[in-house]
Amino acid sequence: MPQPTVRIGLEVLLNETPAFLRNSRFGLLMNQASVDSHLRYGCDRLAEQFPGQLAAIFSPQHGLWCEQQDNMIETGHSIYQPLGIPVHSLYSETRRPSSEMLEGLDCLLIDLQDVGTRVYTFIWTITHCLEACAEAGIPVYVLDRPNPLGGEICEGPVLADGFTSFIGRAAIPMRHGLTIGEVALLTNDMLDIGAELHVVAMQGWQRGMFYPETGCPWVAPSPNMPRLETAAVYPGQVLVEGTTLSEGRGTTLPFEVVGAPYIEPERLAAALADYATPGLTIRPVRFVPTFNKWANQSCGGIALHYRDPAAVRSYTTTVALFACLRSLYPEQFTWLPPPYEYEEVLMPIDILSGSSRLREAIDGGGTTPAHAELLAQVDMERWRQQSRPHWLYS
Repeated sequence: MPQPTVRIGLEVLLNETPAFLRNSRFGLLMNQASVDSHLRYGCDRLAEQFPGQLAAIFSPQHGLWCEQQDNMIETGHSIYQPLGIPVHSLYSETRRPSSEMLEGLDCLLIDLQDVGTRVYTFIWTITHCLEACAEAGIPVYVLDRPNPLGGEICEGPVLADGFTSFIGRAAIPMRHGLTIGEVALLTNDMLDIGAELHVVAMQGWQRGMFYPETGCPWVAPSPNMPRLETAAVYPGQVLVEGTTLSEGRGTTLPFEVVGAPYIEPERLAAALADYATPGLTIRPVRFVPTFNKWANQSCGGIALHYRDPAAVRSYTTTVALFACLRSLYPEQFTWLPPPYEYEEVLMPIDILSGSSRLREAIDGGGTTPAHAELLAQVDMERWRQQSRPHWLYS
C-alpha cells in the first residue's frame, strides 16, 4: 500500500506519544472508519501503544460497525470483544455521554471521519460530548481527519434561527469546508460550551485537497456513504430525505440515484438540462429500492455522475431537481412530514435546508435556473471571516 501524503491525527498522536496520555484512562469516540493508513482500527492501535488505558469506546449514529441503515434506528450498548471494554452508544436512549459513562476517565479522544456536510450527525454528537465533558471537567482531544470535499468550497445557506435540531445545532453552511477538528473548535466557541478542547492536527493536509489527493484509504463512515462519489453529491442530495422521493437507500448507489414510481426518467433529465448541474452528468435511470421509501417498486429518476470534484455544486443541482419536479409533477412531488431525526414539529426539509426558504420557493413555483442558483448560495466572505480564526491549515 503506497504511503499517504497526509498523516492523520491518529497517526500523529501515535508517533509523538503525548504527555497527556501517559498513565491516563481515556475513552475514544469512533466507528469502523476510524482506521490508520494500514486499515487498523484506532482503538486497537491505541490499546496496543497504551496498554490498559483505553477504558471505554463511544459510538455515533449507525453504531460502531455502521450496521443501522436509517435515521432514528437506535443502536444498543455493547462490548468490544477484542479488548473486552464497553461500547457506549450515543445514538440510543441518549445522544450525549452520561456521567456514568464518563466516570473514571481522565480525557476523551475523538476520531471520526466526517463528510463535510452540516446535517451529518457526527459533528453534533461531538458537541454533545464537549458539553458533557465540560460539565465533568474532562479534556477532549480531537484527532483530525481530512474533509473529503476539501476546505475551499462552501455551499448552501447558513442554518437560520429557529431551525436547530440534531442535524444542525449551530449557524454553519450545508457544505462548510472545515475539518472535523476545525468544526469542533468553532462550535465549542459558537455554542459557548467552554470545553477544554485540543486538536491533534494532521500533517501534510492543505485546504485545496480533495480526499483522493490525501492517499488515505476510504472506509464507509456510515452505511449509505460507501464511496467518495457519495460524499461529493451528499450536500445537495441529502435534501431528498425531506421529500417522498427515494434518495437511493436500499440500492447500491445511495444519494447518487433519486426517483419515484411516477417519474419519467427521460422527461426529468431533459428538464434538468436547462439548469446548472456543475461537475455532474445526469443520466436517466430506473431502480428498485430493497427497503425504505418505495421499497420493491420500480422508480424512474436520474443518476448523478461525478466528473470534476472541484466543479461539483451538489446543492445547486438538488435545488434544480426540486424545481423541475414541482413543475413536471405538481401533485405527486411532496415533502416528507415529521418526525425526522427526533424533530416532531418542523418539516424535515426545513431542518435539512436550514430554514423554510427553500420549501416556500419551490412551492411558490419561482425557481427559475437563476433563482435555483441563488437558493444554493452562501455568503462566502462572511463565513470565512467567522470560521477563519479556527482554521488549522492554510
